[in-house]
Amino acid sequence: MGFTFQTTPSILVEAGASAKLGGIFARLGCRSVLIVTDAGIVAAGLLASALESLERSGVAFEIFAAVVADPPDHVVTAAAAAAEAMGADGILGIGGGSSLDVAKLAALLAAGTEQLESIYGIGLAKGPRLPLVLVPTTAGTGSEVTPICIVTTGGGEKKGVVSPPLLPDWAVLDADLTLGLPAHVTAATGIDAMVHAIEAYTSKRLKNPLSDALAREALRLLSDNIRTVCRDGTNREAREQMLLGSMLAGMAFANAPVAAVHALAYPIGGLFHVPHGLSNAMVLPHVVRFNAPATEALYAELAGIIVPGACGDAAEKTAQLVAALAGLAPELGLDTSLRSAGIGRDHLPKLAEDAMKQTRLLINNPRDLAYEDALAIYEAAL
Repeated sequence: MGFTFQTTPSILVEAGASAKLGGIFARLGCRSVLIVTDAGIVAAGLLASALESLERSGVAFEIFAAVVADPPDHVVTAAAAAAEAMGADGILGIGGGSSLDVAKLAALLAAGTEQLESIYGIGLAKGPRLPLVLVPTTAGTGSEVTPICIVTTGGGEKKGVVSPPLLPDWAVLDADLTLGLPAHVTAATGIDAMVHAIEAYTSKRLKNPLSDALAREALRLLSDNIRTVCRDGTNREAREQMLLGSMLAGMAFANAPVAAVHALAYPIGGLFHVPHGLSNAMVLPHVVRFNAPATEALYAELAGIIVPGACGDAAEKTAQLVAALAGLAPELGLDTSLRSAGIGRDHLPKLAEDAMKQTRLLINNPRDLAYEDALAIYEAAL
């Protein structure tokens, strides 16, 4: 057996940990930091503890709050330009996956040796980058421990930059920053993290025992706590367990990559601006049902985690898993029909065409998926 496993080297998990960010940057030798975030994070006051900590440590900072969902390429280059203009020697990303992805690319591009257009793909970004610390405010993407950034190009297509230099120096999980997250966002991002664990566990190309162990534990933490945090968003312990589960799932899929769920979700987000977690939830049970003939035994193993008391043979356990996944989003208050996002039958061919462009993801799927299969899955999701 041979495999490579890479992840963020330093991780801090502690409620209130944002108050330690100044010390972290000081130890990294940084004196001037660009904070990459979005306007909602600023308006919610979630930067307060981080800003106080930076001030106490004598670290100067500026805030770039222009990140939007499914960040377009011009936002990425604007963040890098802002870092260069202020002479930043460090980058702090605070927010959801979009903010963390933009922060990673800003740290890379501000170092001045690479251009965004030349690094789309796998292993093309070489570095160096500026020192980088990431603080997620949702339990979803796991971006704080992945070398992956997703960018929306001018044509609405999502492209990935995947390379080890994008792994940050520190991931800081502060459950206090997630306490006010609305239930529908909590649900969608939580399901997104569950998708990461499920797809890592069944990844055809780079499946490995470390990712398997992390995926199983991530799925346990997420499935045990997602209902609690959606009912009571102030439950700090459950929020921290969700953050931890999301991070472990991120570690898993960073090394055993995701597949068809993401490939089919990306066009939904890119063309119809559906949040990433929700777009994943829209196709999840349908993709699992499609994949079942090729990976029934693995799905049966995961059924025991998500469906306590799952019984029967592998086919029966897989059917119970599909039913549980199909019922979870509605139970949490999410409408996962494509029609709820304004998607009609006439849009499906374009979605399927764009999904088939996600070759870096489809090569990981346990069952080969053709255009006609993608179209049928979208039909089922209508």
